Amino acid sequence: MAWIGKEIGVDPDVILATSHGRRSIDVLQIYEPKLANWEYISHAEGLIPKEFGGDAIEIPGSRALLERLEEEVVPWCIVTSGTRPLVQGWLDVMKLAHPKNLVSAEDVPNGKPDPTCYKMGAEKLELQQKEPSIVVFEDAPAGVRSGKAAGFVVVGLYTTHTLEQIVEAGADYIVKDMQSVTLKSWDKASGVGEIQITDALA
Repeated sequence: MAWIGKEIGVDPDVILATSHGRRSIDVLQIYEPKLANWEYISHAEGLIPKEFGGDAIEIPGSRALLERLEEEVVPWCIVTSGTRPLVQGWLDVMKLAHPKNLVSAEDVPNGKPDPTCYKMGAEKLELQQKEPSIVVFEDAPAGVRSGKAAGFVVVGLYTTHTLEQIVEAGADYIVKDMQSVTLKSWDKASGVGEIQITDALA
């Protein structure tokens, strides 16, 4: 969102302070309503991975966990405040697995911390259990609140916000990065698995 700040004449630091984990359309409704439309946002966000891909930093452990989920055929979903062009662009740049299930900014009427996006993600997984245990990984307070409001266990990542902000948002566990998260087991027939969390910060 910092690039939009420059375009509309708003201090990028002001934009960044309120935008992380939230949809661009919701932020633009505040600062520049005339640009708050999906055509503009999808085009603009689609350019970000192409122009700034070289600046991307992979969260340690994320690739290994994704590869393990794919290997064991564990249902997973990306639930993001970004548009499809943005998330697909970043996955291409980072050469990470594309999810079979994706909920993006355009799919829901209200963005995080509203829980609708995570509830939609859960439906896409088509899990067998009547009340499945779903684990959400989030780095933004708005996302943590969204996952908790949906009724899921939330692991907060201490990567983009202060530890205090993630704690205040209500994360059940907080880790430095994805190296602290391991898929210990998965039974495809029953849909039952075990995740181990080590070196939790809170």
